[in-house]
Amino acid sequence: MMKLCWIYIVFLLFMAPALKAQAPLDLEHIYNPAANAAADIEKATQQAAREHKHVLLQVGGNWCIWCKRLYKFMHDDAAITSELQQHYVVYHLNYSKENKNLPILQKLGYPQRFGFPVLVILDGKGNRLHTQNTGLLESADSYDRDKVMDMLKQWSPAALNPANYVNQ
Repeated sequence: MMKLCWIYIVFLLFMAPALKAQAPLDLEHIYNPAANAAADIEKATQQAAREHKHVLLQVGGNWCIWCKRLYKFMHDDAAITSELQQHYVVYHLNYSKENKNLPILQKLGYPQRFGFPVLVILDGKGNRLHTQNTGLLESADSYDRDKVMDMLKQWSPAALNPANYVNQ
């Protein structure tokens, strides 16, 4: 009986990550209206600096169907997920009737002018590098994988490293 218990425990240890990975995405709580976004973005920026990454802000709200589609799209595509993990610290900046985060959006150059979701890329010092109108990344009722991947690669830290262009 004890041997059977150990086999069961070992089985659970190996299966738990796989079961967790297959859990459905919570598309109703992507954005947190109660979050201290300024503090969260500061933490994300510090993490990005330590890890030699950029910060990718996805600005939107839980009310926004296209925000949910982008979130799911980025999580469902292994190559995009890998690109994000390798080069970005991702933060979901809330914009809703409960909290529009207008002072932060003002500092970011009013990215809401492009609608939602909108992507803003910051460097490890918190400087805005790029604002991406996600409407330009759409395809039918989803997003175009190649366009999203190109945008992520074009604004990665390596793409903006001057040393990569010395001999060109």
